[in-house]
Amino acid sequence: MTTLVTRTDPATRRAAVAKATSRQGTDGAVKAVQGVVELIKKNNIQIIDLKFNDLPGLWQHFSIPTAEAIEDVDHPHSIWNDGIGFDGSSIRGFQKIQESDMILKLDPTSAVIDPVCQIPTVSIICDIFDPVTHDPYSRDPRYIAKKAEQYLIKSKIATASYWGPEAEFFLLNDVRFDQTENSGYYFIDSNEGDWNTGRDEKPNLGYKPRYKEGYFPVPPHDTLQDIRSEIMLTLRKVGVPVEVHHHEVATGGQCEIDIRYGTLTKMGDNLLWYKYIIKNTAKKYNMTATFMPKPIFKDNGSGMHVHQSLWNDGKNLFFDKNGYALLSDMAKWYIGGLLKHAHALMAFCAPTTNSYKRLVPGYEAPVNLVYSQRNRSAAVRIPMYSKSEKSKRIEFRPPDPSANPYLAFAAMLMAGLDGINNKIDPGQPIEKNIYELPENEAKKIKTVPRSLEESLDALDKDRQFLLEGGVFTPDVIDVWIEYKHQVEIDAMRLRPHPHEFYLYFDV
Repeated sequence: MTTLVTRTDPATRRAAVAKATSRQGTDGAVKAVQGVVELIKKNNIQIIDLKFNDLPGLWQHFSIPTAEAIEDVDHPHSIWNDGIGFDGSSIRGFQKIQESDMILKLDPTSAVIDPVCQIPTVSIICDIFDPVTHDPYSRDPRYIAKKAEQYLIKSKIATASYWGPEAEFFLLNDVRFDQTENSGYYFIDSNEGDWNTGRDEKPNLGYKPRYKEGYFPVPPHDTLQDIRSEIMLTLRKVGVPVEVHHHEVATGGQCEIDIRYGTLTKMGDNLLWYKYIIKNTAKKYNMTATFMPKPIFKDNGSGMHVHQSLWNDGKNLFFDKNGYALLSDMAKWYIGGLLKHAHALMAFCAPTTNSYKRLVPGYEAPVNLVYSQRNRSAAVRIPMYSKSEKSKRIEFRPPDPSANPYLAFAAMLMAGLDGINNKIDPGQPIEKNIYELPENEAKKIKTVPRSLEESLDALDKDRQFLLEGGVFTPDVIDVWIEYKHQVEIDAMRLRPHPHEFYLYFDV
């Protein structure tokens, strides 16, 4: 249930303008609200859509008419000042029923015209507050991301961090799944799937990427060129700067669209726009998009390699012209923190049971906790496309796009800062193909956990680095572990798997 503010007479509203301005804080905030009002009037916007993030990472929303929001813009208790209420007990990972009331406060700087809605609509991303204490809500993922950025500044290590996720996904033509007491199955299909080379398509033209050979073929093999182009152009319309799109390695419609790097919280916003627009554009073409890490057996899964760097007043702190792969000592310590805390990080960066069906050797999955320049079999890769100081960064490869970006980016930053604060040595880089190392050498290399349960156990034991500066709070970590166990791990553990019938039915 949502709750609008109570309206009062115009005289009272006018008398409260000065006080309202004070409560909004800065002139910048007031101008941002005015900018939204101008956007609404100029484009005849009828609806304001309020979006916020649940704990697992899915956008939630509800909508209000613009007329009342504009009329009450100067009121001290308008939605622009006091926000709007909603039922937090109905949102995954949030409140219990006896403490359900929560408040959304609009971030007017995030307002854009929603490209999905037919009725003219402005979408605004919101932050979540407690209605009693008026404090930001500890389990609001966007708030955690903001705290991570504030902690970085207070640490005096850097003034900004930059993030560039490469989120892969599949565009499919059909999906069916069900789980009942006496059945359980899934079925996915793609017109590009190599398994359909023998299908009677009247006619079947045969242009279907072979398993692991979907990287960069031109049309007609790549049937998704125009869809990805439309997605890219739509993302740019809402202010998400896309740099490139292409077909990915797997058969069956795997794609990648890369967003230009940005600051941590802003990149979290961008990645949610990314998923929203991809899913809705696919639906427009009578297709479906999935960011599930491993939807297809025996082919590459979908990762989210995350490029990251620290900057101080315009200077890239990860660059050293004399360092290994042009990396500074600070960058290597940052890597040390990522590798040291990798098991705990995976609870946020690869947060589904399905994630660990991707994180296995043989499918270009970065399971090995080492670093290297260019080497894609390492968990941390240092891209070597350019010698420019501005381009120097590290790439953490184990995450996947099922992650909540606000939580995953914040957790990685906290691990990297712990590495810097404690000057954690990441050891020597490994330049060899780790998948082809002799067994005696391969055994010495640590790997990511083999299951979500292992990752959650690691998070439970190794959480202090996340709690520094109050960025993550104990309740967030506790509810994350509890939710993942109850809703995902136990649910999977208790159900027969279809392949078990193949293995055991005739025992």
